[in-house]
Amino acid sequence: MHFSVIARVLGLLLSLFSVTMLTPIIVALIYDEQTIPMFFLAFAITGGIGAVSWWFSRNEQADLRTRDGFIVTVLFWLVLGVFGALPLMLAESPHLAFTDAVFESISGLTTTGATVIGELDSLPRSILYYRQQLQWLGGIGIVVIAVAILPVLGVGGMQLYRAETPGPMKDSKLKPRITETANLLFRVYLVLTVSCAIAYYLAGMEPFDAICHSFSTVAIGGFSTHDASLGFYDSGVIMLVAMVFMVLAGLNFALHYLAWGKRNPFIYWKDPEARLYLVLLLAGGSLTVAYLYFSKVYAFNESLLHGAFQFISIMTTTGFATADFGSWPTFLPFFLLFASFFGACAGSTGGGIKISRMLILGKQCMREVYRLVHPNAVLPIKINGRIFPERVADGIWAFFGAYLAIYYFIVLLLLASGLDYVTAWSATAAALNNLGPGLGEVALNYGGINDFAKWVLCAGMLLGRLEIFTLLVLFSPTFWRS
Repeated sequence: MHFSVIARVLGLLLSLFSVTMLTPIIVALIYDEQTIPMFFLAFAITGGIGAVSWWFSRNEQADLRTRDGFIVTVLFWLVLGVFGALPLMLAESPHLAFTDAVFESISGLTTTGATVIGELDSLPRSILYYRQQLQWLGGIGIVVIAVAILPVLGVGGMQLYRAETPGPMKDSKLKPRITETANLLFRVYLVLTVSCAIAYYLAGMEPFDAICHSFSTVAIGGFSTHDASLGFYDSGVIMLVAMVFMVLAGLNFALHYLAWGKRNPFIYWKDPEARLYLVLLLAGGSLTVAYLYFSKVYAFNESLLHGAFQFISIMTTTGFATADFGSWPTFLPFFLLFASFFGACAGSTGGGIKISRMLILGKQCMREVYRLVHPNAVLPIKINGRIFPERVADGIWAFFGAYLAIYYFIVLLLLASGLDYVTAWSATAAALNNLGPGLGEVALNYGGINDFAKWVLCAGMLLGRLEIFTLLVLFSPTFWRS
């Protein structure tokens, strides 16, 4: 292990993260709030520790190896989760305890969107902005920045990139050079964010809310500046804007770049994962709308708007709300949470198991059915006419098994902590799928559950964000053998 290299990289990334604590100061100045000393203190502590860590390891020139990349990735999210909690602990409002502050910070950085804070409407705008910024950075911003600066430091960034990349096909790259890839992805991310903010503003949001909600929409995070989430605005136009950008943010960002570069929107439909993703959104949204209408929950127009919005929000693991879907007929809340397991596309900012894995699992199931009829047939799995590697397919089955095992283990831990079954089941799904909203005691927020349950859910959010194996590999004795 190159611990000095790891310390150097973490020190620099922590210093870089500390700079993001200065932007809420600008918001505080604009709105004449008393949070400036608190943000500056958090900046000084975070930046100071990062600078010290970098200074003592600055002369180390070795490259990151595979194992080093996994350690950096996991420690990065853990360290950022702790230091990201500083402003929330130091602020007079909400002035969270350590556990609650870390929960909120990790929820933001992992783009989960589960919150322990009530009465958001009364919080200082600088705090509200900081929460939204955490999600934007956690979505892809920090990942891309980290990847871009590592080569400049003289350490290899590919291993970190592979550990961070959501989805099963981690070796798929737009460009051979990691810095170029990072720049391309960041460009796509930035264009989507700016476009979303402008669209929200034109739809009727004030500039502050438009910027904040664009952060959480493109990051598929779900944090809002209001307790009622997007339901606060009671606007069909705003809901339509959110739906469009949630769908776009749930697609592979590399696919965005290819489609925009060639100016060919049919590239989306030609991609099997994107095609399945769009079909599932259409089918699931239609079922939700129909069930709401025929159950006489809403009139047709309201069923169409709320049903489509809520299904897109949940399946993409964004977590915005315009209505209390937990109060809908029993089938729908559980159907929506079930959809979150599918999640968004690989290479997006969404959570869940990912559509690509579901696609391959479906093809494997059909292959096994066909083998019952033709036991001697050679039946390779094909994606876009190309044979899919068996090794990757085996890895997906392993991921699926580990996902289910961890899911039920977390449910058992939450039940042991005293939560009821519906709360435990939904909170686990919300954490592991990086969704956010749940049912039962966590329908409104997570502030009322015990501290042990919050730490368990923090672990679940990290496991979901790092896609299980990136974190589990650290518990393998083989990993630590030289």
